[in-house]
Amino acid sequence: MPLLHSALLLLLALATPAAYAQAPIYHCIAADGHPVFTDQPCASLQATPAPASSATGGAPLLRPPAVTCAVDEDQLRDAVIDVFANQDANRLAGLMLWAGYGEHAVVSDIRGLADIMRRPLIGIDLAAGATMSELVVQTASEDGSEEDSETRFAIEPRAGCLWLRRE
Repeated sequence: MPLLHSALLLLLALATPAAYAQAPIYHCIAADGHPVFTDQPCASLQATPAPASSATGGAPLLRPPAVTCAVDEDQLRDAVIDVFANQDANRLAGLMLWAGYGEHAVVSDIRGLADIMRRPLIGIDLAAGATMSELVVQTASEDGSEEDSETRFAIEPRAGCLWLRRE
């Protein structure tokens, strides 16, 4: 019996600090409107506490997710213009359909996309190809020594979105 008593006391002693060591998790809304989960009070991050909703049983209200794919050709074209304005090869890669690519081919293509974005954008046209639509990106040379360049992307519908595929 003394051994059982000692074991229970040891178990209780080990469990008690762990319970006290857990800091509360604060759910805040950052200045840009995105949710933030932290162990610091919201005020220390210049954020506001997320409101609780009675309809969801006290769960916080969150913004709807951002649209991550284009649902029509105009949205796709606008997204590509935005990508060039920000020179964001990763965002352009996020507009692409990568099914069937190997890891090394993807990395190589993203590097190629970054090279394209270093050149000034002249225009983006939507064109009908033989079997599907295409997005044609026209870029100028950076220093004027080369000719203007044209990159063609096939537009493929999948899962309610339009995706780019490098031709």
